[in-house]
Amino acid sequence: MIVKVINKSKNPLPKYSTEYSSGLDLCANLDEDIVLKPLQRVLVPTGLFIELPEHYEAQIRPRSGLALKSGITVLNTPGTIDTDYRGEIKVILINLSDQDFTIHNGDRICQMVIQRFEHVDLEVVEKLSDTVRSDGGFGHTGV
Repeated sequence: MIVKVINKSKNPLPKYSTEYSSGLDLCANLDEDIVLKPLQRVLVPTGLFIELPEHYEAQIRPRSGLALKSGITVLNTPGTIDTDYRGEIKVILINLSDQDFTIHNGDRICQMVIQRFEHVDLEVVEKLSDTVRSDGGFGHTGV
């Protein structure tokens, strides 16, 4: 699949880290560093604009190493980029650690996964089919 991209950043195009990676690493596009204080959130530009094929979305997800080592994650994870959005991709990051974290130009801040989606028609009914699980949720299967 081809995804058209405009790269207005100072960084190379996003790429997959390994042959079997599902997400493309996105980098911060900054003129100056951002210091993210504990519990502070910030909108980080990437300088990227994409045109997705119909019935596809881009999901913006945290990078696991950044989350584990530094407590930095994507606040609205996964962030959704709709098929018809043509603006710059920007990422909402939050610092969940107890220390300042500095974001530099070119830092890999998140990953982007391209995913197919379907629209559905909702049908109002009086009863849903029975299953073994039924309405069991939130911890009903134990620890």
